[in-house]
Amino acid sequence: MNSNNETFITSILDYSAPGTGVTKYIFVTGGVLSSVGKGITTASIGLLLKARGYSVTAIKIDPYINVDAGTMNPYMHGEVYVTEDGGETDLDLGHYERFLGVNLSKRNNITTGQIYLSVIERERRGDYLGQTVQVIPHITNEIKFRIREVAKLTDADIVLVEVGGTVGDIEGLPFLEAIRQMGLEEGSSNTLYIHVALVPVLTTTGEQKTKPVQHSVQELRRIGIQPDIIIARSTKPLEDEARRKIALYANLPPEAVFSNPDVEYIYEVPLILEEQGLGSFIVKRLDLKDRKPDLDYWKEFISRLKSSTKPVRIAMVGKYTKLKDSYLSIIEAIRHAAATLKLRPILNWYESTMIEKGDLSPQKPVEENDAVIVLPGFGARGTEGKIAVIREVIEKKKPFLGICFGMQLAVVAIARYLAGLREAHSTEINPKTPYPVIDLLEEQRQVDRLGGTMRLGSYPIKLIHGTLVHKLYNGKEIVYERHRHRYEVNPLYLDKLVAAGMEVSGYSLDKGRVEFIELRDHPFFVGSQPHPEFKSRPMNPAPLFIGLLEHSYRVSG
Repeated sequence: MNSNNETFITSILDYSAPGTGVTKYIFVTGGVLSSVGKGITTASIGLLLKARGYSVTAIKIDPYINVDAGTMNPYMHGEVYVTEDGGETDLDLGHYERFLGVNLSKRNNITTGQIYLSVIERERRGDYLGQTVQVIPHITNEIKFRIREVAKLTDADIVLVEVGGTVGDIEGLPFLEAIRQMGLEEGSSNTLYIHVALVPVLTTTGEQKTKPVQHSVQELRRIGIQPDIIIARSTKPLEDEARRKIALYANLPPEAVFSNPDVEYIYEVPLILEEQGLGSFIVKRLDLKDRKPDLDYWKEFISRLKSSTKPVRIAMVGKYTKLKDSYLSIIEAIRHAAATLKLRPILNWYESTMIEKGDLSPQKPVEENDAVIVLPGFGARGTEGKIAVIREVIEKKKPFLGICFGMQLAVVAIARYLAGLREAHSTEINPKTPYPVIDLLEEQRQVDRLGGTMRLGSYPIKLIHGTLVHKLYNGKEIVYERHRHRYEVNPLYLDKLVAAGMEVSGYSLDKGRVEFIELRDHPFFVGSQPHPEFKSRPMNPAPLFIGLLEHSYRVSG
């Protein structure tokens, strides 16, 4: 049985009983276009409520049939965000965690695949006692059960539920029906519907057009959901005339329509919405006590972001650089670290496939920047381009951070160019390499499925005293970081690699796996098997990014 569903195969059969009414639910839907910022809006609302002293959790519903995001190409869906408990989830969970300052679970990402898999497994066991299994009530009950289960497990005052896609999507209809039913079951004082929709601006006239909002609200109401709040996404603040028109057609007062214009930094969105009174509007609508929000720390963070003028140039070397969302958490981790150090990061992107083909020199990212990050990514394409850049980093002693596959290729480069193992490689790329310095994890050898089978989630790591990584983590002996990989440094080659100048600065506590590496005669060369970016927060940046930027600026300055 799939592990994602085991927790949920409990008492629910053919009826999902209403909740107690104590928890408040806020449902966020999207208009005629996806990717208009529902995730940022949801995270921002959560921050405003948390700043008022309420405990908040957030759920992302993804209507695709995949069980999780783990098998998707980043070009299809952006980065795969890994939770503390090993969930491979939608990138919006990263926004929720960063804005709310919490660790969420794999349960906070619900997909069509999970829902149908669970219901079908139960039907095969005979749990439905001869009933005809249907979308209503069985699928919708499973959806409601999972939402309420998150509320129960987190004991949150308020649960935010973002429904991915748009109201016109066929695959999203069962989820919209489920949240419609929850409005009836939980009561109007315990449920709130927020609709986020695009208000495009005509380039010829500069006019804001409200028709897309009108049509998506009409479709939502046809389904049976009357939105309580409209949040209009646009390139510029919503004009009064557009606000009045939206309110009229949405059957709402104008004060229930809020503007969410484009901003330089996504972290400005909560403050923009708070200035318009969104936080107070929501708590009053939910019959909660309104309190003065504590947002001083957030304002200070944004002030540092916007006032930092000291530039540091970072080369971002990867194979998915055409879609920057493929590396979203790394970008945000850099921003968190830069704000703390009062630096202004300039990210320059280099497609490793072009370097591999010879269309771009490997010297270019090294010479044009103050530091180099070799980014994660699976598969052979672009691999030799990354290795070529790492070789230049070693020779030019440029500050370097390699993450996951980037760390593994750093080991390959060290083996080839410092240890003399010229044909060294990872068995992922070349199964016949005579020097498999990176090899498949032992427990992966019997795995016959790709989905959800990697080494996933947070594991404890023992740091080696006196190493650079140990210092960056402020002398901690044990740290916890999140993982997503199938391959590891082959321990059979450690002696040769160490003799060539590599240091192991961290081992896993469970099986003594190599987690962090560095080079002895290099000013800043760090490889990280885990993904430190997933635990970076605006007020608590990841130590490896702090170290990279701080050293890079000191050297360049």
